[in-house]
Amino acid sequence: MKFLKVTPELDYKKIIVSQNDYEGTDPNLLAGMAFEIFLIREFENMLLTLADGGCIHGPVHTSIGQEACAAGAMSVLNPTDKIASTHRAHHHYLAKLIGSYFSAGFNILKDKIPETLTEGVTQLLGEVMGLSVGCCGGRGGSMHLRNKEIGFIGSNAIVAGGVPLATGAAFASKFNKRKEVTVCFLGDGAVHQGAFHEAINLAGIWELPIIYVIENNQYAVGTSVKAAAGMDDLAQKGSAYRCVSRIVDGMDPLAVMLAVNEAKEIIEKVKKPVLIEAKCYRFPHHAGPVSGSNFGYRTKEEEEKWRKKDPYTAYPDKLAEYNLLSDEQIEQIKEKSNGIVQAAVDHCTILEGKNFIVKDGLWPDIKKVEYGLRSEGTEFNDILFREKEDFKTFEEIIYSDAIAAVTGRNMEKDNNVFVLGEEVAHFGGGPYGATKGLFQKYPDRVLNTPISEAGFTGLAGGAAMDGLYPVVEIMFADFTLVAADQLFNQIGKLRHMYGNTTHMPVVVRIRIATGCGYGGQHSMDPVGLYSLFSGWRIIAPSNAFDYVGLFNSAIRSTDPVLLLEHNKLYPQKFDIPAGNLDYFVKMGKANVIRSGSDVTVLSYSSGVKLCAEAAEELVKEGIETEIIDLRTVSPADIDYELIGQSLKKTGAILVVEQASKSLGIGKGIAYECQMRFFDYLDSPTALVNSLDIPPPVSKPLEEECLPGITQVRNMIFRVARRKV
Repeated sequence: MKFLKVTPELDYKKIIVSQNDYEGTDPNLLAGMAFEIFLIREFENMLLTLADGGCIHGPVHTSIGQEACAAGAMSVLNPTDKIASTHRAHHHYLAKLIGSYFSAGFNILKDKIPETLTEGVTQLLGEVMGLSVGCCGGRGGSMHLRNKEIGFIGSNAIVAGGVPLATGAAFASKFNKRKEVTVCFLGDGAVHQGAFHEAINLAGIWELPIIYVIENNQYAVGTSVKAAAGMDDLAQKGSAYRCVSRIVDGMDPLAVMLAVNEAKEIIEKVKKPVLIEAKCYRFPHHAGPVSGSNFGYRTKEEEEKWRKKDPYTAYPDKLAEYNLLSDEQIEQIKEKSNGIVQAAVDHCTILEGKNFIVKDGLWPDIKKVEYGLRSEGTEFNDILFREKEDFKTFEEIIYSDAIAAVTGRNMEKDNNVFVLGEEVAHFGGGPYGATKGLFQKYPDRVLNTPISEAGFTGLAGGAAMDGLYPVVEIMFADFTLVAADQLFNQIGKLRHMYGNTTHMPVVVRIRIATGCGYGGQHSMDPVGLYSLFSGWRIIAPSNAFDYVGLFNSAIRSTDPVLLLEHNKLYPQKFDIPAGNLDYFVKMGKANVIRSGSDVTVLSYSSGVKLCAEAAEELVKEGIETEIIDLRTVSPADIDYELIGQSLKKTGAILVVEQASKSLGIGKGIAYECQMRFFDYLDSPTALVNSLDIPPPVSKPLEEECLPGITQVRNMIFRVARRKV
């Protein structure tokens, strides 16, 4: 046996800073970092005071002890560079805000503090306090911050939840050929989350301009790094993903600055992402003012050892020792930072005795609590919506070909539209023909991904926040669950959570494979799952005409849209307007496909044809069925106006869907119809669903699970005859 040396060698190093590095650095830059450290510490101490006094609702995760990471990193970023952060984000936000002033030539020792800087700090304080003056209007609080103007794309309360989004922002920078980097801050706990590994792998594959900074403060809440990781240096993890890796003293702002500056150079020269592990320490417990030693997971001796490296004292002491700043200058900087924080506090509170009270008029308007959940629809102001009767000439097209055709048409019209997913560029048209011919025409915009739904879905979300229009293909609906955090905690919530400061134009296409023999883990209909999250719009076209028109509306929408595609529809042929792929069908508008007077039947996707066939059989028995194709099935978008008009005629309703009852939307629609139209009904609402079991592979067993024409026909008959 012999061993061969593995190549290439890993670029994995530790950075050590000397006195020469300090003396070779611009004094104003050193002073600026001291200013940021002082301001962050004063700001967060004040937050703890306000929280103790009842002025802050919710948790406050401070970065006391970690200020050097933010001050050092932001000192070499440009205003156009972007950052993303965690639930512990005040220091990053403040340093990014202040950094733009220093990059513009601001001198902390000579210049007067700009009013706009004080206003920016006030905006952050207002957000943490949940006030209308906050950067997200009080929606996000301490953990969910966003300020696009300063390049702060968002902080995130889900551990590692923001990593794919930040990777998507870096993707957008490369996609649009912008010379900027994204810095993604994360804690040591995040490196154990799958989202981190999926996202950093994509960054390595696609050579994205991103710097991942692990602020290793030694503990994820109370669990030490030693107990959670089988390695001493978390930076080693970057080596597995084509990243350059660095370890740095996170208590020294100059060390962090030099590491981030080198990382920017690496990105420009060798086109590799960089992972920096900044070893640091937070002095209080996870949240609040109490030391971690009070909870027993670390010792007072350990805390005291780290206190000697506290950047609030150790860094200015070093500047004075090296004769780079005098004690008087350091005090001057400290006074200026404290003055800004006090001005922010004075703007938001009044002091009554020893108690701070929130000023009147600063709370958000409770009448606007739903504002920003979705777009107000202004993106459709210039759109004329059409229906099939508006056209005269048609051509026949296969459903799956219509998907590829309308996707390609939108890619042709807008260079910001791109497609990503597993195998979308293979097999001449993806795994089931829905991207036919697109890779050949747009090789840089039809992107195969690894099997990492959370990573590429989250990347799409981050890219959408930065102005791109991703079309994500999730191969099977069940795989939604693998990406659940990114789809629901992130993409579905961020517009509202960030106070309507971001659009989220993500289109997710999902194949429903019931009836194909794929078994219980590839056959889910996810309509009910997505309907639980009110930020999502859900459309389920039953024919190619509707698919084209609704896809155009989905891609124009600034909200996330789920497009359900049933496998049964893929090979079927339908009519679409001849030579026209540019028309729009309105989301939220249902369609009567068959008029009748005895019973109203609601369905969507492949269920519509099933209902039409059953209704046709019942004509000979004198039953006239009115069938409504819902088309849009997100709860807030159900066309109850049209349903109500139908029920005035029929007095009875049946909902037919191929989803199981627990995963369907039928029971919710039935409840709403009963509440809204009780006076019209002379029969109980009725449902037809699949059985509530994972579909078996065996063909006869699977067929028994799914609603068939006999079951639908019999139920229509019973409802029409009022025998439910």
